[in-house]
Amino acid sequence: MHTVHKTPAVTVTAKATRELSADLLVIPVFEDDAPAGQAGLEGAAGAEYTAARQRGEFTGKAFEQLCTPIEDDTWKSRRVLFVGAGRRKDYTAEHLRRVATIGGLTARRRRLTSIAIASGDVDGVSTEQAVQALAEGAVLANYEGMSYKTAEPRCGWLERVELKVAGNADGAAGALERGRVLGECTNLARELSNEPGNVLTPREFAERAAKIAKAAGLGVEILDETQIATLGMGLLLGVARGSDQPPRVVVLRHEPKTAAPGVVLGLVGKGITFDTGGISIKPAENMDRMKDDMSGGAAVLCAMAAMSRLNAPVRCIGVIPTTENMPGGRAVKPGDVLTSAEGKTVEILNTDAEGRLVLGDGLWYARKLGATHLVDVATLTGACVVALGKTTSGLFGRPDAWVDQVRRASDRAGDRSWPMPIFDDYKELLKSEIADFTNTGGRSGGAISAALFIKEFAGDLPWAHMDIAGTAWAEETKPYQPKGATGVGVRTLAELALSAETWGKLK
Repeated sequence: MHTVHKTPAVTVTAKATRELSADLLVIPVFEDDAPAGQAGLEGAAGAEYTAARQRGEFTGKAFEQLCTPIEDDTWKSRRVLFVGAGRRKDYTAEHLRRVATIGGLTARRRRLTSIAIASGDVDGVSTEQAVQALAEGAVLANYEGMSYKTAEPRCGWLERVELKVAGNADGAAGALERGRVLGECTNLARELSNEPGNVLTPREFAERAAKIAKAAGLGVEILDETQIATLGMGLLLGVARGSDQPPRVVVLRHEPKTAAPGVVLGLVGKGITFDTGGISIKPAENMDRMKDDMSGGAAVLCAMAAMSRLNAPVRCIGVIPTTENMPGGRAVKPGDVLTSAEGKTVEILNTDAEGRLVLGDGLWYARKLGATHLVDVATLTGACVVALGKTTSGLFGRPDAWVDQVRRASDRAGDRSWPMPIFDDYKELLKSEIADFTNTGGRSGGAISAALFIKEFAGDLPWAHMDIAGTAWAEETKPYQPKGATGVGVRTLAELALSAETWGKLK
């Protein structure tokens, strides 16, 4: 198995652009800048930059690329990659993050080991935001998903990244570390989500989680099937019945000494290490992708590792119920009734609606352990993909103020999400004749009825649900995102915890 990701050495510099010494110099260029808008670049690139702009080969539209040698011997870097930044008024920290990733991926494909990124001044993006975004993007570029290929990897690794930003970066050490850690933990989640189901069983997931947690300074406890049964987690045990792999519950604790009193963030991640659909079996086409059905659990684990390493100022409890969903002889059947740890009964209409079941017991346990604010993350419904596509996660919850805190954290993190309704009218979809409610409301409003099911286990606490079914896996390669696991949710959850002072008093 090849190395999956490495963290390059990332530094901030105040050097002039021509003094930056790297295998590849990366410079973002705005669409609405004049061809001569980048002072000195025309001469350095032998007028190729200006000519490419004039003939329309390179326009500066978002994420276009132009790579050319630097012919001016007074410049220390010998190649420059111009990356389109789009219109100046639309530019955000997320554009910077993507520019850095494009630069890193380009260098890796050419087996170059160092890059320098020179970013100019942009309204609305502070020096600290720029440093963090660039560091994150560069680290995210240093991930390779082809871990089980026996041939040598096609790409090299970045070893060194130098960042030049506008403004005084003397106080940006914290932002640099934050970007490096968040990028590294996102790559760790991508590694887990990319593992095949025969390798990453529930027990293996729990063992790896324990190692990651201990290395980051988190408290960790692993509940086995006997402890799960003692707690009465009938929904989780029901899903696990069809597999010969026993379930596990991973419990993580981040307890900083300076945390605000009386506030505990509870994070619950879906940890289905492989999902066949159970008795309501999925079509064979694309079922291989169901190895990533534990991406929500990976997001919770790796976000909490980042929180601990960055000393986020809020107590946090993570609960990751993990199991396979298989069609064995003991598997739960359509028409069966399961009893949750909370005592609520659920009629099973479709065994492929299993994620909400394990989240139900997980949310109950997070509340039992003292959570005051809840967020769950799950690759939950195809209906959410139909509604929002592959670029935006669905966001549900209550009250609106808490949902908005999570949404703004996702925006800052570059994990785009969009609020969805959970009107009471939709509860009729979950009506059961013999139990408290069913586990699915059918195709119409499927993402909403799934969220309403989960809401039944959130008690009266502020609660948000992130449906990442469409965003956990990139189906197509983009300049800033290779095909495969994305690590979505890691940076959102970490950003939420790091900004806890702004939401701690929400009720």
